[in-house]
Amino acid sequence: FCRWRFTFYLYIFTYGVRFLKKTPWLWNTRQCWNGYPYQPLMPDLHYYYIVELSFYWSLMFSQFIDIKRKDFGIMFTHHIVTVTLITFSYVTNLTRVGTLTLCLHDAADVVLEAAKMANYCKCQKLSDLLFLTFAIVFIVSRLGIYPLWILNTTLFELYEALGNFPALWVFNVLLVILQILHCFWSYLIIKAAYKAISKGKVAKDDRSDIESSSDEEETVPRSKTLHSTITTNGTGGANGTNGYLTGGTSSEEH
Repeated sequence: FCRWRFTFYLYIFTYGVRFLKKTPWLWNTRQCWNGYPYQPLMPDLHYYYIVELSFYWSLMFSQFIDIKRKDFGIMFTHHIVTVTLITFSYVTNLTRVGTLTLCLHDAADVVLEAAKMANYCKCQKLSDLLFLTFAIVFIVSRLGIYPLWILNTTLFELYEALGNFPALWVFNVLLVILQILHCFWSYLIIKAAYKAISKGKVAKDDRSDIESSSDEEETVPRSKTLHSTITTNGTGGANGTNGYLTGGTSSEEH
């Protein structure tokens, strides 16, 4: 699973960057609200939204057939919030800031899936390096850029530009819930990164003691498992799939 998710995240993140660098709202978030709600839905933006929404629907359903994790409920909540956010922003035409959120959440997921593949290939040093890179990208993007860039424009600039309206509050509540999940997963990432630095390699997945119907999980030595976190976006971005601890034998990721 991680190979096709890596391919998807790499593709959709590249697509998002190429699309957004041509838009004025990437450089000035106040442009997200100019002319609202009469903003044309560009074909490229429509395609971006539909592909991302389809992917997060697939993650939500595949979670039920994947290895059961301790954070199943939290991850399911994340998928529900993400799908609701994408759908709600599309229906209310809040798609400009939606594209910023999606692209931001996909950035860390690319690195995480690469770390998983390195772990499967038994490239421990590369896997550890990619995980630490992922930890930095995740924390900077989800705890730094997301609140200062995304939440700032939806909580303050949107209110200044358009005043109060019901969709504003629904949209911001969902975005704040996403930020709470970011904080939770960042704690787990920092904990894993600390173990990686102190022990010289990425520690085993804390969830590896969870019973699973997968025989494959039991055949892999726990000392080889990758301790990493993802989201989704998350979502985020996402994530994206955006974020939960996954072992080397895991087949799930905002």
